[in-house]
Amino acid sequence: MSLVDFSADRCTLTSPTALPLAAGFLWNPLMMIHMTARGYATAQFMQPEPSKYARAQIMEAKHFMLPEQGTYAHHPGRFFYVKDRETGSLFSAPYEPARAPVDAFAFEVTPTDIRWTVDRPGLRIELTLTLPVDDACELWEVRLTNSGKRDRQVSFYPAFPLGLMSWMNQSAAYDPALGGIVADSVTPYQKIEDYFKNKTLKDKVALLSEQAPLAFETRQARFEGEAGLHKPDAVMAAQMSDGVALYENPIAAMQFDHDLAKEESVTHRFLFGPAFDKAEISRLKSLYLSEAGFARARETYAAYMAAGAKAINMDTPDPHLDAFVNTWLPRQVYYHGDTNRLSTDPQTRNFLQDAIGSVYVKPETARKTLLKALSQQHANGSMPDGIRMYDGAELKYINTVPHTDHSVWLAMLMEAYLDETDDYAVLDELVSDTETGEARTVRDRISAANQWLMQAVDQRGLNFIDQGDWNDPMNMVGWKGKGVSGWLSLATAHSLRLWSQILERDGRDGSAFAWAAKAFNDAMNTHLWDGDWYGRGITDDDVKFGIKADIEGRIYLNPQSFALMSGAADAGKQQRMVDAIADQMETPYGVEMIAPAYTHMREDVGRLTQKFPGVAENGSVYNHAAIFYIYSLYQVNEPEKAFELLRKMLTGPNDEDYLRRGQLPVFVPNYYRGAHRQHPEASGRSSHLFNTGTASWLYRSVIEGLFGLKGCREGLRIRPQLPASWPSARVTRHFRDATFEVEITRGTLGLAVDGQTIAGDTITDIVAGKSYYVQISL
Repeated sequence: MSLVDFSADRCTLTSPTALPLAAGFLWNPLMMIHMTARGYATAQFMQPEPSKYARAQIMEAKHFMLPEQGTYAHHPGRFFYVKDRETGSLFSAPYEPARAPVDAFAFEVTPTDIRWTVDRPGLRIELTLTLPVDDACELWEVRLTNSGKRDRQVSFYPAFPLGLMSWMNQSAAYDPALGGIVADSVTPYQKIEDYFKNKTLKDKVALLSEQAPLAFETRQARFEGEAGLHKPDAVMAAQMSDGVALYENPIAAMQFDHDLAKEESVTHRFLFGPAFDKAEISRLKSLYLSEAGFARARETYAAYMAAGAKAINMDTPDPHLDAFVNTWLPRQVYYHGDTNRLSTDPQTRNFLQDAIGSVYVKPETARKTLLKALSQQHANGSMPDGIRMYDGAELKYINTVPHTDHSVWLAMLMEAYLDETDDYAVLDELVSDTETGEARTVRDRISAANQWLMQAVDQRGLNFIDQGDWNDPMNMVGWKGKGVSGWLSLATAHSLRLWSQILERDGRDGSAFAWAAKAFNDAMNTHLWDGDWYGRGITDDDVKFGIKADIEGRIYLNPQSFALMSGAADAGKQQRMVDAIADQMETPYGVEMIAPAYTHMREDVGRLTQKFPGVAENGSVYNHAAIFYIYSLYQVNEPEKAFELLRKMLTGPNDEDYLRRGQLPVFVPNYYRGAHRQHPEASGRSSHLFNTGTASWLYRSVIEGLFGLKGCREGLRIRPQLPASWPSARVTRHFRDATFEVEITRGTLGLAVDGQTIAGDTITDIVAGKSYYVQISL
């Protein structure tokens, strides 16, 4: 039996111990849950700020998920204990916290739910977790089967720890009218004004059962007793004591006793989630907590998932990659665009880049994102550090640190959106900004953003970096007001070049932006070309870094990627850069962001140098940066190297790779451990974080780079760049409400549509609703 069985429909892990952090995630517009194979969960919901409803047992800093986040005995989890009342033997599903050996184990992630099947001697337990669309709650269905050869007397205990809900006020009790345990709390506060903000918060949490329990326990400490979660005293007792939590950490635990004949099964359904009051809990119960209610919720959720339509379906010699691109990648892209990463102040760069992915799965979302972002543009043309998603939302955390890159992403989003939709009417859309109230067209606003970039330069013509650009923790390069970013200067050149082309296609004069793009490229070639690659920047103290003279951080990936995109690098420079990257930065798990990684603080670069070598921005295989490079390679017709690195982003398909990275192939993470030459024993390890701008650029690189199916004003331009190892490929492309069945083979160069050879490489006069059969010979 293979460790991981992967397809477009599901991903199944067959061991509870081999990949201890392996997980899947589900979401709706109000919430998200990251669920590990072993039973630990990290979840949050919006009210409107992100909040948790199951917490750690102690006060924790306000965060969602950390990179490579470990689990621990009291990590919030969803546990289901089963006890044989005759023998006293105990196990828990999915696996934690009892960690009892199993005969067979299957953790299944599908696009619409998460499932487990756990076999023990004579018993099988099947768990299914799904979400509704319109409410923040979890729907759990549990089927317990006597699979042995004798009748069994078993006790079954769902146990959901709630953690430290509040140091001010917390309690829990069973409510027979609601049919479940209801925990209550008061969100802690100090300031009077916060009292009024908190009045509408959902401070209750409920675990509701379709069946009435025999007994219950709501006191975490009494539930555990002396044996702890591994073998709780309350579970080992003949019957729980119906304890009520009075200002103590609560748990929602119930007991059900069953006498099961051979092959007999019993099914339980539970609802778990936050609520404002008992009336809301009652509404949730009546809406969902029944066989019919669960069925309706599953049907509605499947329709919600289907609303994130995929742009392509591929059939290639790499079925593992096919499965990922056909289902899991567009699903991750859809999540980002639909939820804004469950943030009320998404970073502007993330907001706009996630919308690049929405272009291909739900273009109306991309349009709304563009207009929302531009409505918060500053009067001087620059873009803010974060986008406020509702009136009263505050910029928090990294969004309180001034960064200089946010304006460059507008033109990149516009290029993708216009190429895909041909919606040039959006350029004439009037947008009023919240700062001045002035109404200006989208065209004028993006021109203003690019003009701001053009003037935010030093005497060399390079962009100031302030306290960071795309690289957030590069916070000390320009905090004194003099440091500049080589990457941002190249990204500005790319943005200006794209914008000039968009204006020209719109019948406008874009020459001023084109000339400015050339000036930025020239400045980079004059000041930051280091012989084989471009330097990363120049500090406040006029010190170049990311150059050959540096012992650590001598080469950065991003400037090389954007030098290819912007046209700064000619053919000679291009080859030297690609060779240098291959020699110093490539690993078996992808291409590193920086090499060598920093091992000590460099005060003229910033806190990224304090991060552990090979972690996050300090030399990991940071997939967002890696996909920039891959995308840029496709732009300059380097398909072999592009595909080699693209393929390394996906875990598997062999067990060795799964064990090394520790992750299932149901999403691309924001990084794999790097510093491969410094710490080879740890390289390749996944961060397990699925919030990443990688997804959008990866989907775009597959569609427009690998398969070369890129839109333009005239129609669909076809320029495939298949790897040499593929003799052929088939792909279905959905584009402007038409369908293109594309067959790519090798032979005499040519392009035929519906059997008719056409000149050039562009299909024009596309008719919505029509299907086209396209044959391409390379």
